[in-house]
Amino acid sequence: MPSSATKDALKRKRKLAGSEAPKKRRRSVGSDDGMDVGTQILELEAQILESKKHYNNLTKLFDYIEDYMDNSELSMLAAVACCRVFIKLLAAGRLLPKKGLSEKDLVVVQWLRERYVAYRALLLTLMSVDELSLTILTLIMKLLKVEAQYLNNKEEYQFPPFFATNLIKTLLEECGSEVRKEFISEFVDEFDDIRYFTLRAVKTLVGTWSEDRQFFDTTFEFLSAIDGVPDSNDELQDFYIEKPKVKSHPLFSVIQHKRQAQDAWLALMAHGSTKDRRKKILNVLVETIAPWFLKPELLADFLTDCYNMGGATSLLALSGVFYLIENRNLDYPSFYTKLYSLLDRDILHSKHRSKFFRLMDTFLSSSHLPAALVASFIKRLARLALSAPPSAVVFVVPWVYNMFRAHPLCTFLLHREILDSELKKLVENEGFGDPFNPDEADPMETGATDSCLWELVQLQNHYHPNVATIAKIISEQFTKQSYNLEDFLDHSYNSLLEAEMSKDVRKAPVVEFQIPKRIFLPQDKDSGVADNLVVKLWEF
Repeated sequence: MPSSATKDALKRKRKLAGSEAPKKRRRSVGSDDGMDVGTQILELEAQILESKKHYNNLTKLFDYIEDYMDNSELSMLAAVACCRVFIKLLAAGRLLPKKGLSEKDLVVVQWLRERYVAYRALLLTLMSVDELSLTILTLIMKLLKVEAQYLNNKEEYQFPPFFATNLIKTLLEECGSEVRKEFISEFVDEFDDIRYFTLRAVKTLVGTWSEDRQFFDTTFEFLSAIDGVPDSNDELQDFYIEKPKVKSHPLFSVIQHKRQAQDAWLALMAHGSTKDRRKKILNVLVETIAPWFLKPELLADFLTDCYNMGGATSLLALSGVFYLIENRNLDYPSFYTKLYSLLDRDILHSKHRSKFFRLMDTFLSSSHLPAALVASFIKRLARLALSAPPSAVVFVVPWVYNMFRAHPLCTFLLHREILDSELKKLVENEGFGDPFNPDEADPMETGATDSCLWELVQLQNHYHPNVATIAKIISEQFTKQSYNLEDFLDHSYNSLLEAEMSKDVRKAPVVEFQIPKRIFLPQDKDSGVADNLVVKLWEF
């Protein structure tokens, strides 16, 4: 009998994980004798359960399991047989060193425990094999349940430490996404104790990792899939193994459950130093991460750093910063100044445009904001609309309309008439200098209150007919209370083109009054038609 089952398990693991096939300890099983070997596996199982003298059959079953490369079906049959054996041995108390046992029996108990540890390690190795992973996960979870019930000889509650130290590590580092999704849907989302110890294990494991992108992406995907945040202690009723007898145990506390998730996310966010990682976190922060946090203000430093980075990272951090301002009274004195700085030429071309404008509309909806501040946002966005794509302009005009309805003091931007006759004549002759300063960073000092929205008048002559039509609503009576901005936010070149293509054409548009015979080639001399400009420029 081996003296160290752990060393044996590690040796097997290295053999199975290596690039070469494991050495065969028995004759390779072909398809013709598969039924005979299957019967032999079942006989080995029955003999083990029948008498102690057949315990060595476990080694033979291990050999069949290790030959999964030759015959995965028989390997799985042997793994299931071993699982049934250990479940029955655990239930019978054969792995517990009870009082009164002889020295010989204690040696047998110790050997069985070593075989059990080796079997678990072997299952973890097989779980990295895609075609076996789901079945192996089921076997491991069955063993976990039985082990917690029969292998613990202490009266106090103890969750099997194997689960935290080995199973979660294997799931995150060696397994595919399918088995992780299965584990979350079938166990983490269903049982409160599994979720609690899973989150605690993730926190511990992440703290030991280096800056490895694969581990970060895998763990991020894993944690993001865990939802169902409990709201009260009364919801903690579903346990995979027998629940603790002490009512004060952390498993019965929703605060402790949230703390495990909070610590796991904080540990992962400590590795979010790159821009791509930060974007991933910011995309799910408000909906997925923040509900787990007992103290959402712990996110303040991370969000503030991201918000100050500029670009797309700032746009994504915006919702998180607003969440803290709204729910935790975060003091961010320069919030609107930073928000104003995000209104640049790129914002109307960004893929995060819709999300940003939804948030900006919320931020500027308060009637307590100074008119000068709101006027600066209106003026700046109108100026940017002059060079924006049509899909963005169709949102800007209705948004300006809604701002005028929410902030009537800003309507002077529309009705600024020059009463002085001399000044009016001077403007007509020499033009009007816009007092608005687009380079001013402080929205309270831009001079927007002294300007007007001539940009929207220019948009009424836009080349795209839809944009020109929408821009004209500013020149009409404000009879509509407000526009539903959701109808305008998600437009794109594709949606605008589809809208035009789907229209019924009553009369075919006239492109040429005379169809040319040649376009990029010289015309015939006898035709009397002059060459076009492209042909003339092309001649050397």
